[in-house]
Amino acid sequence: MPTIKLILEYDGTAYAGWQRQPDQPTIQEAVEAALFGVTRINVPVIGAGRTDAGVHALGQVASFRIDREMTPREWTRALNAHLPNSIVVRSAAHMPDTFHARHSATGKLYEYRVLNRPERPAVARDYCWHIHRPLDEAAMNHAGLALIGSHDFSSFQTQPTDNDDPICHLRRFAVRREGDRLWIEAYADRFLKQMIRSIVGTLVEVGLNKRSPDSIHAILNARDRSAAGKTAPPQGLFLVRVDYD
Repeated sequence: MPTIKLILEYDGTAYAGWQRQPDQPTIQEAVEAALFGVTRINVPVIGAGRTDAGVHALGQVASFRIDREMTPREWTRALNAHLPNSIVVRSAAHMPDTFHARHSATGKLYEYRVLNRPERPAVARDYCWHIHRPLDEAAMNHAGLALIGSHDFSSFQTQPTDNDDPICHLRRFAVRREGDRLWIEAYADRFLKQMIRSIVGTLVEVGLNKRSPDSIHAILNARDRSAAGKTAPPQGLFLVRVDYD
């Protein structure tokens, strides 16, 4: 049975996250509904990352298996005809039977966007976290260096979770500023529940001089969520890319 890989872009503002939930709109539900509209078959769709409510994606990957002969271009056009404007299939591809959107992934790139100016945003309010006080991005970058490598990230994991392994390998972490906008990028083999948002919330406290940049080591060693800062709001977070071998 053919395995189909999709690359999805979506605005998560109106959705309760990726994963199907009772009585709430989700990305997975919308994609599965579009697939049913094309094929008249109920087919489960697997996402590479279970993005939270309000989180966006530029390169989410999903996969499904179906006994239907269609070209990648036909899948792309047919699904987009059934999807709402807030979700789009950027591309489709035929994959080996062993491919699994989540289990086959080797790395994910997330980006968090901060607007750092006194005035609140009007246009980008659903796509950034507005911090009105000045942030010290150099201190935030210094703190982020301590996160790179393989660590137990329990202090940045929101409970409850079904994840029994808190070890992640963070390969890259960077904070960069362009004018009044900050981009925080994180690339790792995997991420825990709300891990990026918890890290961003902690680093914003560093940037506001509420925490020392060197406090990250103690936070990691604590393995306790209460040791870290607050969880950043979801609207600034984007799943940019998912990598595979």
